[in-house]
Amino acid sequence: MDPIQKTKSRAAHHFSLFSDDDIYLFNEGSHFLLYEKLGARPVRAGEEDGTYFAVWAPSAEAVSVLGEFTVWQKERHSLQPRGHSGIWEGFVPGLGSGTIYKYHITSRENGYQVDKADPYAFYAETPPNTASVVWDLEYSWGDRVWMNVRGERNALVAPMAIYEMHLGSWMRVPEEGSRHLTYRELAPRLAEYVLRMGFTHVEFLPVMEHPFYGSWGYQTTGYFAPTSRYGTPQDFMYLIDHLHQNEIGVILDWVPSHFPSDEHGLAYFDGTHLFEHADPRMGFHPDWNSYIFNYGRKEVPSFLISSALFWLDKYHVDGLRVDAVASMLYLDYSRKKGEWIPNQYGGRENLEAIAFLRRLNEEVYKRYPDVQTIAEESTAWPMVSKPTYVGGLGFGMKWDMGWMHDTLEFMKEDPVHRKYHHNELTFRMLYAFNENFVLPLSHDEVVHGKGSLLGIMRGDDWQKFANLRALYGLMYAQPGKKLLFMGDEFGQWSEWAHDDSLDWHLLDFPPHEGLSKWVQDLNRLLRSESALHSLDFSRDGFEWIDGGDSQNSVISFLRKENGNAPAIFVICNFTPVPRLNYRAGIPHGGGWGLIANSDASEYGGSGHAVVEEAIPEPISSHGRDFSIELTLPPLSVLFLKSMAVPN
Repeated sequence: MDPIQKTKSRAAHHFSLFSDDDIYLFNEGSHFLLYEKLGARPVRAGEEDGTYFAVWAPSAEAVSVLGEFTVWQKERHSLQPRGHSGIWEGFVPGLGSGTIYKYHITSRENGYQVDKADPYAFYAETPPNTASVVWDLEYSWGDRVWMNVRGERNALVAPMAIYEMHLGSWMRVPEEGSRHLTYRELAPRLAEYVLRMGFTHVEFLPVMEHPFYGSWGYQTTGYFAPTSRYGTPQDFMYLIDHLHQNEIGVILDWVPSHFPSDEHGLAYFDGTHLFEHADPRMGFHPDWNSYIFNYGRKEVPSFLISSALFWLDKYHVDGLRVDAVASMLYLDYSRKKGEWIPNQYGGRENLEAIAFLRRLNEEVYKRYPDVQTIAEESTAWPMVSKPTYVGGLGFGMKWDMGWMHDTLEFMKEDPVHRKYHHNELTFRMLYAFNENFVLPLSHDEVVHGKGSLLGIMRGDDWQKFANLRALYGLMYAQPGKKLLFMGDEFGQWSEWAHDDSLDWHLLDFPPHEGLSKWVQDLNRLLRSESALHSLDFSRDGFEWIDGGDSQNSVISFLRKENGNAPAIFVICNFTPVPRLNYRAGIPHGGGWGLIANSDASEYGGSGHAVVEEAIPEPISSHGRDFSIELTLPPLSVLFLKSMAVPN
């Protein structure tokens, strides 16, 4: 008997990780720890060590495991169906961690045959190879201190400045053909940099395995596997662990909205549209040429919610940013009349996706109350970041795409025309507290021909840098958590390119170094001044001084906190014309000390003379009994802190 056939015969004894209760919960759509059951895991069955395989393929006529251990021959090791659950399972003695494998599926539908990667694999071959790898996730974590306090660091009242980044293009090794850094090489470099810059969290563009590098991870095939491009699962754990030990939170982008059509992936998995809708009007996404999950098939939400919980459980992740939520909520998203199917009530809302998102957030916060889920949702859908028990979707926070769009449109205008677009600066405050907003200047703003943030600013080079410093000053002064994409913090000139490193050499030039220093000091200010973060999501934390001075393109407001704590006065001048003797109303007497000035010479500003302490006078202005007189530097944002406790 050849050794392959011998392996097949020895594997005949039954072994299963599924109890009857597991099967019941899986088929009813409420088993959310499927990563403990499905997939491939090294186990000891009786007297033998080997690997247990389990895969969901309800329309399969036969399923077998193949790999180097079968010389890639099909049907040498068959899995057995578990009743009518749709699960096929089996134990192969002698196989352990590192074994490369796929599932060969023969469908009852027209005899369709295909080799598939494991949807629940913990590790995968490095693309362009597409097989799965048997792997265990044992790791000795050293982040206990962080895990004990992260609820405070991730709280809605905490300062949050997120550094969004793409792992493969943040920094490279030019001496070695500009190769990627590995997870372990990234760890000390990234931790040191993020600490120095003062960001509280990093957010990684999707790390889940993806066949096409140019998708930046948004075309996911491995919902339980970090990409092997940069190392092993334990290497990725080391990166997170190292960041945590340096008091830096980690947020992952996660994509439950669509998946690619690659043959080895989820699409047409068992010869049927198993994970996706069969009707392309519901199952195919015209924008991304990808498939849309069938949220109405009970096992699919179990798969996705298990994936979300997996990263929180096994990788100690502090938050999930959920991509493209708007595309999930609306059946007619990016579709013309006749290209979509209304819901049972004739509406455009995707009721099954809504139910899925609510259940996702309920399960996350029930099990991990010290993390955050963040929705990228670009419409006016109500109560995205409100609890499900009051009718919300249950997210912790939501990206404010409206603020991003309006503010960048304003900044693109020539300053002489900005007075006609003043409402783009102020409109946000009509809705700013309807949701728990994150203010994002993300990767989406520096791709697809949009250029860089620095590049779209108006004026000569000096004015471009001044405009960008003013933009960041306004962003940090506004209510809401902050997010900035890598390279923007030092003024990358070129549009982001995923195949290249950031242009770190620019920091050798004073304007870029000055911009970087400004971002560092904004992060320091955000952390140290609770008025700038503790009431980000409450109307009590914001008060207009004057939002209507369109003629001068000047706005002024207060950031406040509870009680009689000192407030912070912010005034912004969005023209290159200094405003001399500018009078602004103030809520009370007592001095106001300058704590930040985007025009300071150390940041590359003009160094225009600005008072270090403004003393209010009993002169009425902006409806207040007291006022201060200031010189507003060109294209600047000033922060002044009350030096007196208000009555």
